[in-house]
Amino acid sequence: MKPTRTNRWAWLALAAIWLAGPAVAGEEREAAAMDKVIKTESEWRALLTAEQYRVLRGKGTERACTGAFHDHHEPGTYFCAGCGLPLFSSGEKFDSGTGWPSFWQPIDQEAVVLVEDRSYGMFRIEVRSKKSGGHLGHLFDDGPEPTGLRYCINSASLDFVPRQEMEARGYGELLSLL
Repeated sequence: MKPTRTNRWAWLALAAIWLAGPAVAGEEREAAAMDKVIKTESEWRALLTAEQYRVLRGKGTERACTGAFHDHHEPGTYFCAGCGLPLFSSGEKFDSGTGWPSFWQPIDQEAVVLVEDRSYGMFRIEVRSKKSGGHLGHLFDDGPEPTGLRYCINSASLDFVPRQEMEARGYGELLSLL
């Protein structure tokens, strides 16, 4: 079959289903050792900035090239701003030219949930934090090798811990990923 834009998306969807299992259909698998963060909307509003709330809880998207991490090159680890779950390493970050932080893979595939997103008349794969359920961004099939994937993530959904602070903050086991 000759690759077309339409069947490339179909293959991406199949790959996402294979990688995430039932999570793509919205049936989020719970990791045995991972406690899901459950908060009321009032508690989320008190915890997050207005922009973080709009993105993480409201499935919003920040404007291109406006996020704190889109042109950020410091070695370290990116965490979910809603729950503190380690999500992405600076070692897997790349400049996609899109205006959003982009990664070719998460630290642990079990840290994210992939969900079909058919909003705005499009078919996309939404990326959520497994622990908080917060909207992080979307997954596309135009990334670099070795995965060919681009996790296009909103800066507002992330917190960053620089390499030099990771050991002191209890994240020494993640240093080898940088």
